[in-house]
Amino acid sequence: ARMGLPALGLLLAAGLLHTQASPSARSFQLDYKHNCFLKDGAPFRYISGSIHYARVPRPAWRDRLLKMYMSGLSAVQVYVPWNYHETLPGVYDFTGNRDVEAFLDLTAELGLLVILRPGPYICAEWEMGGLPAWLLWKPDIILRTSSPAYLAAVDSWFHVLLPKIKPRLYHQGGNIISVQVENEYGSYYACDHGYLRHLLGSFRALLGSEVLLFTTDSTRAQELHCGTLQGLYATVDFGPGSNVTEAFGAQRRVEPKGPLVNSEYYTGWLDYWGEAHASTSAAWVARGLEDMLQLGASVNMQYMFHGGTNFAYWSGADYKGQYKPVTTSYDYDAPLSEAGDPTEKLFAIRTVISKFQPLPAGPMPPATPKYAYGWVALRKYADLLDVLDVLCPSGPIQSQFPLTFEALKQIHGFVVYHTQLPRDVPDPATLGAPPHSICDRGYVMLQKEYQGTLERDGQTTLHVTGRAGDSLDILMENMGRISFGANTSDFKGLLGNLSLNSRPLSNWLIYPLAIDTAVQQGWPHTALPKSSGGRVGPAFYTGTFETPGIAWDTFVKFPGWRKGLLWINGFNLGRYWSCRGPQQTLFVPGSVLHAGHPNNITVLELEGAPPTPLLLFLDRPLYNRTL
Repeated sequence: ARMGLPALGLLLAAGLLHTQASPSARSFQLDYKHNCFLKDGAPFRYISGSIHYARVPRPAWRDRLLKMYMSGLSAVQVYVPWNYHETLPGVYDFTGNRDVEAFLDLTAELGLLVILRPGPYICAEWEMGGLPAWLLWKPDIILRTSSPAYLAAVDSWFHVLLPKIKPRLYHQGGNIISVQVENEYGSYYACDHGYLRHLLGSFRALLGSEVLLFTTDSTRAQELHCGTLQGLYATVDFGPGSNVTEAFGAQRRVEPKGPLVNSEYYTGWLDYWGEAHASTSAAWVARGLEDMLQLGASVNMQYMFHGGTNFAYWSGADYKGQYKPVTTSYDYDAPLSEAGDPTEKLFAIRTVISKFQPLPAGPMPPATPKYAYGWVALRKYADLLDVLDVLCPSGPIQSQFPLTFEALKQIHGFVVYHTQLPRDVPDPATLGAPPHSICDRGYVMLQKEYQGTLERDGQTTLHVTGRAGDSLDILMENMGRISFGANTSDFKGLLGNLSLNSRPLSNWLIYPLAIDTAVQQGWPHTALPKSSGGRVGPAFYTGTFETPGIAWDTFVKFPGWRKGLLWINGFNLGRYWSCRGPQQTLFVPGSVLHAGHPNNITVLELEGAPPTPLLLFLDRPLYNRTL
């Protein structure tokens, strides 16, 4: 009371006391004079972490967000994957796990602010960087540019999405403090500032003039030139081990005044199939975070604070001299593990945060319970080529030459290309494809016998023998469209003609497969088993197991299996590739399982199951380095 109103006013202006602002006074702005953010007129800086709701089962959202809040974070950064919601042109899905509004409302309920990144491109190692594959149905479209066809699709999407966002903006009474425009656009070849200006106009028209809009780019001068635009606040990204002063110096060259912001501080790194499991030292991450916070910077920890899982077909790929598909696990060596468990890294980060702001009262929620359900025996149901009537009920498409997935309007998964040998081939002949035309893996069967696999940036020829009229089938697999590192127009399937001793094959029957539709409807568990011999190659296996009255998280290992996909109770848990690694187990959320009831397992093995097909359910994940 002795301080008097003038002194109290000074403290409030300096941000040293916290008051609950009335909705009419709510604001989140840039303070160029004091190089900080202003929240309700008071100096503010955020400590944030990234979480991707599309990679976390909805029943686990609260658990993951609460652990992030208890870590001391004041905000979370959230991507919105366009292709997750507009599955076909004009067809929208905001239900279940795609209910982004429910996710945002939950962040507000738990007291977290939100930094929203709605794209339209998001990267995120997500299929095609979040852009819908149906954009490629227009072969002349140029993605992430002022191409009229592309801008028309973006505008249509934003007119659906952004009205859902506007009432959740901070100044409207919500918790979204800022919105990113595009994503690391400076790393894209196009450098189209007209495109950025169009996006800026769209965001302003649909969200209003008060919302803080920003960009994120690396610290390279060329990328900051191409990725920034007047009217968008420029932030940078860099990881531990960087010289913090130099990195923020790059931001200062494009934003001489305003808050220092690292929008992507890398707490870990992703895994690619066939490479070592990535890990980043907890001490290294903590030290870099403390260096930035000592400078008064705002920091978002991505990639990632919690990574989650690339269920189904949602994992993307990078292009770095060659095609590099991302694993199903998106654990990322993040502070919260794939299963949502606090790690040593999380507690190291929490300790750093406690030096700069008070931590929430109470304990950190514990790790989720896991259960090792043990061995489960499977049986072969059918070879894939014997059930095309179920997987492609509309029948094949006839074409003189192969058609791409995009020409077939097949978004994900698999397509079978069928033809016949045009002549006798008594001596081994070369079955081959032009360069860069296998996208991404082709499983070759002659007379329904598996011959081998053709692979993008790998083996593109096989030697075969046979007679005129013998059936030739190639099962083409889409391993995920490129999300970073090249033009994101990543077409799938057979992009050129297969040839036999350099003579093109023709007269194809093409089967776009709807495997997930069939499995979600109960197939093959509701069907009578097919009689199929002991052939190797693409085939379905089925089995069931019961849980002992619980439905806890678990991890499934594939001993002796090679490559394929797993469904439990109709839910697509993603790809396994045990023979290539590093990932050796798939995460199975407890929310997928039925406690006390049979759980239906379906496996599509692509190259060859072990003689005794067994799965092993464990209570922890395995990577090559931990075997």
